[in-house]
Amino acid sequence: MKSLFFYGTLRHVPLLSLVLGRSAQTLDVSEATLADHQVFWAKDQAFPMIVRGEGTAKGVLVAGLSDEDIARLNYYEGGFDYSLEKVVVSVSNEDFETEVYYPEPGRWQIGNPWSLRDWVARWGEMTLHAAEEVMGYYGARSAQEVARMFPMIRARATARVNARVRNHAYSPGGFTDKDVSIQKVVRPYANFFSLEEYDLSFRRYDGGQSDMVLRAVFKATDAVIVLPYDPVRDRVLLIEQFRPGPLARGDQLPWQLEPIAGRVDAGETAEETAHREALEEAGLTLEALHEVAHCYSSPGCSTEYYDIYVGTCDLPDDVTGVSGVKEEAEDIRSYLFSFDELMQMVDRMQAVNAPLVLAGLWLARHRERLRAGA
Repeated sequence: MKSLFFYGTLRHVPLLSLVLGRSAQTLDVSEATLADHQVFWAKDQAFPMIVRGEGTAKGVLVAGLSDEDIARLNYYEGGFDYSLEKVVVSVSNEDFETEVYYPEPGRWQIGNPWSLRDWVARWGEMTLHAAEEVMGYYGARSAQEVARMFPMIRARATARVNARVRNHAYSPGGFTDKDVSIQKVVRPYANFFSLEEYDLSFRRYDGGQSDMVLRAVFKATDAVIVLPYDPVRDRVLLIEQFRPGPLARGDQLPWQLEPIAGRVDAGETAEETAHREALEEAGLTLEALHEVAHCYSSPGCSTEYYDIYVGTCDLPDDVTGVSGVKEEAEDIRSYLFSFDELMQMVDRMQAVNAPLVLAGLWLARHRERLRAGA
């Protein structure tokens, strides 16, 4: 049996329990300190790093760890460029030799002093969801593979948190997730997106329970869609880019006209994503965001959830061009259309992007108000 000293996120017992795959009641945890060390946020990251130097690092000593426990911890930490080193910690004024995970030298820059309480408040719930998916790959994928997937794992985890935070859906039937019985979940595919298969039954309107059924769900992220609108010039900006969905369907026109869009990354609000994507995809600074809808794209088979806005901004003649994030292989061209041209596309069924149609119809309803306030 071994012991380890934890100074950061794994001090959060629910996370430690999830990573180890066993109940918190089975863990031997003691408050401990490590002299000549300090703990800081890794700069611009959602986790801490420990640094040698003047000070005392607070944490916990976890004893009685089996080889399987260590293997699971190494798997979880290994993808984040941390490795174990020997240290001596103090527990109730008694010294114990143990080990601690140190970051790879030079991998992260030092940020502000670390606060476990602040981390739990902002990142705790999302991290638990992300860790659940990460440890679901234990024994099936390497830590390095999971590390490459981690930004999308965190975005999917963020969507799970958002689903609890903001949901104004009206359900006259009154059923909730407590009326669904899930027997088994498998994940036959995971990469940029993932696919999950559920064996489940659900409450019927006659008061009974359905037979056990198999349902496949496409696990995406929350996405923000923004239709840029200039109320003074009465025109919108649309972007065009290649979309693999229409191509896979057999569509001869896989380049699509659509509003600005992008996934909500971990740590972002939908509004922050809207402003970021407008700048990345079209070089636009939005003046104000107007809520159009918060809705699922296709709830029968997908988790993808849309936060749709009309974003008022300045759209001069020279605002169009080609842009996109090079690292994401984006090649995006922007175009200007008058409001009347947009409505003609909607009426003629030339707008084949659902959020564009929805945002356009919202704009038709609220256009005069926006113009009057410009």
